[in-house]
Amino acid sequence: MTEIQKTKTYDLEARTLVFAREVRVFVRLLPKTLQNYEDGKQLIRSSGSIGANYIEANESLGKKDFSMRIRISRKEAKETIYWLNLVDCAGHENKRDSLIDECSQLMKIFGAILEKTK
Repeated sequence: MTEIQKTKTYDLEARTLVFAREVRVFVRLLPKTLQNYEDGKQLIRSSGSIGANYIEANESLGKKDFSMRIRISRKEAKETIYWLNLVDCAGHENKRDSLIDECSQLMKIFGAILEKTK
């Protein structure tokens, strides 16, 4: 059982943190190429921004601020999927696919939260 599977609870802050950590582990496994170095940096940034913006949403000053931060979290999740698809993950496709699946689930969760706040 992966770390992500262990945290599929209602604690979204913990789940996004575990996801960002798993992405960092994945990036360390990638072949050491110039492209992966640059794309890996972007991947690390966007994956960490998902949870950081969710934390900001939870500390928001109002409904409008909350919605904006949730939208940013969803946008960062979408960007993370882009970078996951772009990196050369030679031999680690299963791990990448697992991360893409988790990130897609996070996007859906943020989308559902946005729908409920309307």
